[in-house]
Amino acid sequence: MTTNDVIYGINGPVVTVRNTRSFSMMEMVYVGTDRLVGEIIGINDQYTTVQVYEETTGLKPGDPVVGTGAPMNVLLGPGIIDNIFDGIERPLKAIEAMSGSFISRGAAVSPLDTEKAWKVTLRVKVGDILQGGQIYATCPETAIIEHRFLVPPELSGKVIRTAPDGEYRLMDPIVTIEDEKGQTHELTLCQKWPIRSARPCQKRLPATIPLITGQRVIDTMFPISKGGTAAIPGGFGTGKTMTQHQLAKWCDADIIVYVGCGERGNEMSQVLDEFSELIDPKSGRPMTDRTVLIANTSNMPVAAREASIYTGLTLAEYYRDMGYHVAIMADSTSRWAEALREISGRLEEMPAEEGFPAYLPSRLSEFYERAGRVDTLCGSEGSVTIIGAVSPQGSDFSEPVTQNTKRFTRCFWALDKSLAYARHYPAINWMNSYSEYFTDLDPWFRKNLGDDFIKYRNRITAILHEESSLMEIVKLIGSDVLPDDQKLVIETAKAIRVGFLQQNAFHSDDTFVPPEKQKLMMKAILHMYNKSKKIIAMAIPISGIIASGLFERLAKMKYDIPNSRPELFDVLIADIDKTLSALQS
Repeated sequence: MTTNDVIYGINGPVVTVRNTRSFSMMEMVYVGTDRLVGEIIGINDQYTTVQVYEETTGLKPGDPVVGTGAPMNVLLGPGIIDNIFDGIERPLKAIEAMSGSFISRGAAVSPLDTEKAWKVTLRVKVGDILQGGQIYATCPETAIIEHRFLVPPELSGKVIRTAPDGEYRLMDPIVTIEDEKGQTHELTLCQKWPIRSARPCQKRLPATIPLITGQRVIDTMFPISKGGTAAIPGGFGTGKTMTQHQLAKWCDADIIVYVGCGERGNEMSQVLDEFSELIDPKSGRPMTDRTVLIANTSNMPVAAREASIYTGLTLAEYYRDMGYHVAIMADSTSRWAEALREISGRLEEMPAEEGFPAYLPSRLSEFYERAGRVDTLCGSEGSVTIIGAVSPQGSDFSEPVTQNTKRFTRCFWALDKSLAYARHYPAINWMNSYSEYFTDLDPWFRKNLGDDFIKYRNRITAILHEESSLMEIVKLIGSDVLPDDQKLVIETAKAIRVGFLQQNAFHSDDTFVPPEKQKLMMKAILHMYNKSKKIIAMAIPISGIIASGLFERLAKMKYDIPNSRPELFDVLIADIDKTLSALQS
């Protein structure tokens, strides 16, 4: 269906059309003679309101608005991975080749390469009954990712024709099925899906498997599950982007979708450069072989920033349905919320707190609730884990985006400006952060790392909280008046902060630390604490323990003991025992 109407009014990215009832809500439209992409966001008996995803400079009343009869959607097929898209799935590499460094208005480029031939292997035969979501063919998309072609969820039927194995282009039909009504449907190498609709699954699964990131403060102190949700709030310069880079590089998800939503252009170019040079530690291949990048920088049209989040989610759900574990990094949701605020203001809607629209909480919930670990329609297990950065102005965590995000996420990794300025990275404040996944994930930790892991974690947390209380006293009267057992708590907490929680992203052994080594590091710190506590009880001053240099060794063990040599922790513990025994004699 195609309809033609003309522009009545223009207000930035918001365009109105008068006296038309031919459009439907959330329909994708083309605006103006340059055919700018837009979406219907409001209809009444007098006006239709269009949100335009491109720069509207040059539009004028009387220009045509053409409906498509379909909602805003993305093209799903091979070629998504190792690609860079803008917020509405336009391929930036192809646009650069066509129009140079800047995106031309109305750039009509297919999201995926329709001429490239893919080596396809059929997985079905004539006579098979297919249901929505089943796999009917596969092809190698990259060296480490197999693309699995899925029957669209709304289709089912009997296979009446298949093409032989071979090389096919994106639009070539390879399977024909006949549905219950006798209608035939051609299955190609691609399908479309509306970005604002969650893709269906068979069953949602509980959050019982952790997403291993190799970052000690996360895996040990504030873990997240596969299919979980987390927020990383922090002011400017606290390391939100760096933390997400580390998670994207090292977490054990199969595929990474990185959405740069309203971030500075130089940050996004840094991401592109880093990911193109980085080698995936699991496969030895370039990191881009399992990464999708969506770049919507702060100077791009604001409406496309709002769409970029949903575009990234839909791509993530598509690979989840193939049976992959996907992690989506949204950097940052505050810029996305600012886009909502700007468009809401142009629509003259009643503002809520700090000018944000009243529907901000519901939009955030729509985003985060599409995460989850599921049984897919093809009978395998997949997940989408959402990690969203939040950029509160002035590091004020009481502002609306941060507060509403806390309602819909179960992990809160609060970045601290003072830690970042002290060069403590990741700058996650252990007093303000939390994870609600302990109950769900502790059975996994017990099974794979033993009961000791949980006991060590609880003891480490207790020491850090005790140090926090003692530091309030130290600020008032100084540390000299504290008894030695309390001085020991402060020294041990310092070893925990510097030797365990602080991590060096540029050190080959410290950038990623397996959970087994994390457990042994906690064991060494607590062994030192317990032994020292007994010595102090024998009236031996703590000054002797500090002078022995053992606390410095604990701070440096993350560098001194390689990930591949866990047996060296036994040597460290033996040295602790030997040195402390010498102090008693």
